Amino acid sequence: MKKDEEITHLPGKNIRLFQIDVPQNAMNDLNERLDRSRYPELADTGWERGVPLEYLKELKTYWQHQYDWRKHEQRLNEWPHYIAEIDGQNIHFLHIRSSEPNAKPLMLIHGWPGSFAEFLNVIKPLTSPRQHGGESADAYHLIIPSIPGFGYSIPLNEPGWTPSQIARVFLRLMDRLGYEHFGVQGGDSGAFIAPEMGRLAPDRLIGIHLNALLTFPPGDEDGLDQLTDREQMYLLRMQNFNDGYLQIQSKSPQTIAYALHDSPIGQLAWIAEIFKKWTSPADALPETSIDRDWMLTNISLYWFTGTAGSSAQIYYESMNDPEAWIPKERGTVPTGVLVSSSQDMTVRTFAEKDHHIVHWTEYDEGGHFYAVEQPKRFVEDVRRFFRMITETPNQNS
Repeated sequence: MKKDEEITHLPGKNIRLFQIDVPQNAMNDLNERLDRSRYPELADTGWERGVPLEYLKELKTYWQHQYDWRKHEQRLNEWPHYIAEIDGQNIHFLHIRSSEPNAKPLMLIHGWPGSFAEFLNVIKPLTSPRQHGGESADAYHLIIPSIPGFGYSIPLNEPGWTPSQIARVFLRLMDRLGYEHFGVQGGDSGAFIAPEMGRLAPDRLIGIHLNALLTFPPGDEDGLDQLTDREQMYLLRMQNFNDGYLQIQSKSPQTIAYALHDSPIGQLAWIAEIFKKWTSPADALPETSIDRDWMLTNISLYWFTGTAGSSAQIYYESMNDPEAWIPKERGTVPTGVLVSSSQDMTVRTFAEKDHHIVHWTEYDEGGHFYAVEQPKRFVEDVRRFFRMITETPNQNS
């Protein structure tokens, strides 16, 4: 659907068409900064202590001399982009309507260090299912927002953008678009935001699908010995998790922002390490499971939008939100969970205490960035979940 046709589907005010168009001087500035990259002298310890020097140098060279931002910018612009102003905050989003008459609205929410671009390879299968192995009943109108502080949802207008506040604004975005009932899919930070939307408006959400969901054990040790062997493995993975990035971004997001905002080689290393650690297989380079150009498109979005610091704020807000540490009632919206057994730390026993789980899938293939690494399986699981809850209504309990 063309953008001028799409705009007719956006009732209300304070929504405008948007197109990504990075100024040439910004591209020139990136190239000049990469030319001046300064590297430390480091011993070769592989990936044990972070990004290896030789890998970073080679990746930087590829980014500077072979990667074509304009080509990928054009691909991003193939889909209709909008910016809505809600509560004084710019909310960037893609809105792609299916041509199927009975398509259901579905919001897809990314996390860090991802972006709206995580979902590029699942847009066509979800909006045009009959051309991609599905049926007309599997069609969705997609709403793909950038979390406030990420991508083009900038600048952050004030502190306080907790997952709950983001959930409220995303609900208001769906109001603006005229969607009363809809589904939500979220991974990573999105796996916190989507359930909050369900708690705030359980009568509006038809279902919640999650991946890269974090689950936490109870405060005591009771029952931990009843976990399955696989659940024990997930719990041990959580206990041994390298959360250095989280500690910095949740405690000193502004300090790390100065380094990443000023140095593209720093921004490149900061995100490339996460893709190495969180993709599957874990002992391979990230390019084994994700396209190198896609990874650099994602990193370029952080660089060109200057969002190293504002995107980190979600960790600070989450860790310092008093409401986050208060026990909440179990969610009532039917929820499906997709688990990467190679990367996730999702324990069903813990998840059942917080969510109304009606669908659970564990895959050995694929890692944290499931829509990027395994788009076909991602689409299949989303379809199965929403088929099930559509065929068995009134499951909110």
